[in-house]
Amino acid sequence: MADLGGLLEDSVVRLEPLAEHHLEPLREACALDTQIWEIYPVNMMGDDFDAAIAQFHDTSNWVRYAVIDVASSQLVGMTNFINPDAFGAVEIGGTYIAPAVRATGFNRRMKALMIDHAFACGYRRIEFRVDTRNTRSMAAVEKLGAKREGTLRRNRVTWTGYIRDTAIFGLLQEEWAG
Repeated sequence: MADLGGLLEDSVVRLEPLAEHHLEPLREACALDTQIWEIYPVNMMGDDFDAAIAQFHDTSNWVRYAVIDVASSQLVGMTNFINPDAFGAVEIGGTYIAPAVRATGFNRRMKALMIDHAFACGYRRIEFRVDTRNTRSMAAVEKLGAKREGTLRRNRVTWTGYIRDTAIFGLLQEEWAG
């Protein structure tokens, strides 16, 4: 399978490999929604931002992207390919986008870029893992055509100490309608 890295772009969304110069704009974007971090595994707010970024840097099996809104040239979030494996499966996750681009079709375009790229690189399966409290994200993943395959019960402790359940979704190449 080909490398998942590199620039991904359409007329609305640009995904740039996450670099040092993205960190301060990402910190600002993450601060635009203080409540969302309660249902994320890590906190990207305030003093916890640097620790979370350091934790991401310790995961060599992630391909990290800064998410740019092409119209404004503003960094509006982050997303990742996680654990690409030799058997053709990769997870898309660790995604955050600022409130201004939610419910606009932006997330779908971003995910379409990533899904198309992963399949073009030879992957045959995309996975999504979502905290079951995050109903908005679960609905968005289902709109992509991903199928809910089950729930990992009480499998992760979040930064707040909450022990979450994780919904697992899968999207096969032949199911992807683009």
